[in-house]
Amino acid sequence: MDSEAVWRADAVALADRISALLTVVRSAEAEIGSLLAEIESRGVMELFGYRSVARLFEHLADVPKAAAEAVVKRARALTPGCALDGTPVPAVAPGTGVAALAGRLSTPMIDTIVGVMTQVPPEHRADAEQHLLSFASDAGHKQVAALGARILAHLDPDGAEPDTTEPATPSRELSLRRKRTGTWELQGRFDDETGTRASALLDSLAHRRTTDEGPDLRSPLERYGDAFSDAIDLALSCPELPMQAGERAHVMVAVSLEDLKSGLGQGILGDGSRPQARTGRATLGDLGTISAAEARIHACDCMLIPAVLGAKSEPLDLGRQRRLVPPGIRRALYLRDRGCAFPGCHRPPRHCQGHHIRHWADGGPTELGNLVLMCAHHHRLLHRSGWQVRIAADGLPEFLPPVFLDRRRKPRRNNLHQPLPFAA
Repeated sequence: MDSEAVWRADAVALADRISALLTVVRSAEAEIGSLLAEIESRGVMELFGYRSVARLFEHLADVPKAAAEAVVKRARALTPGCALDGTPVPAVAPGTGVAALAGRLSTPMIDTIVGVMTQVPPEHRADAEQHLLSFASDAGHKQVAALGARILAHLDPDGAEPDTTEPATPSRELSLRRKRTGTWELQGRFDDETGTRASALLDSLAHRRTTDEGPDLRSPLERYGDAFSDAIDLALSCPELPMQAGERAHVMVAVSLEDLKSGLGQGILGDGSRPQARTGRATLGDLGTISAAEARIHACDCMLIPAVLGAKSEPLDLGRQRRLVPPGIRRALYLRDRGCAFPGCHRPPRHCQGHHIRHWADGGPTELGNLVLMCAHHHRLLHRSGWQVRIAADGLPEFLPPVFLDRRRKPRRNNLHQPLPFAA
């Protein structure tokens, strides 16, 4: 049809033209398949010098290897062939091959019928193929697939024999490596069950935070990165974590005593001013480094054991036990704060850490009146911003916002956690 005829044609004429062209294309594809089957039966090496028909067609048609192999596989199922010893090999679906040459079947329809026929016993293939081809004249390939499933169920109502072998060990792989920039790359491959459980865990930790700080502007990647960090904190705080060399899993942080006491941050004070900036560093584990301000955060309560060094790098103190919150005091914190005490935070106690109100490095005691329960996010926020926390006269923690949020610095509390249901 020329361009003017196309412009004048109505919808029916356009659809009819497309159908006619599809018939030509499908018939040509089926004829190409039969020619490839003929080449294979004669010997592609003798005729063309190629090792396989698929490789020949890949070069002739300029198509990917997978596409060429699919065409050859389809042609073998529709066209009779010969084995290496010359024995005739009947086609799996010869009637489908005839219909394909006439241009009546789409490629998905052919693959659907062939897929069913390969599972039908040879003595029933003729009848089953006839039913499928009759239904294919008025239905799509998805409906034909459903009919094929019913035919297979009728021929084998008991189904396949149950698999009595032991289930295979799930495939789980994980690679964690540190780059020169100090960042870490994580790659892994897990079975479906492990991936589903990991997704559920991260989803529960990665939802957006809506608190008095304002909207959560983190990207999805950032939220899931923070969720992964929170999941590690949860795992490290688990009492059932295996021992390493007689100790619970831990990371050692080395920082000078001067840097640890100074805080070394550029956070904002309660009055809105900034402290004098410093650039102290701390050694993390074997290779990593963090700022001394980060070391001060971790020195509150977690499984990072500080190694405090003097001016000549001599160890002054290594992991003083009184810094870590004992189990009894931690349980009292759970009962008092009921979760992260920061205003508007919903995190439960198991997601939280004990924060020293008067820092441990400054001589603050590890006792209930000097501790508050905080999630990792708000724990870091408290160390880096102008927020301050104190224990009020009633024994409960309250937070003083920085002046840029409230010039009066009116104390705020978390009213999301339910108090203990004690009778008055």
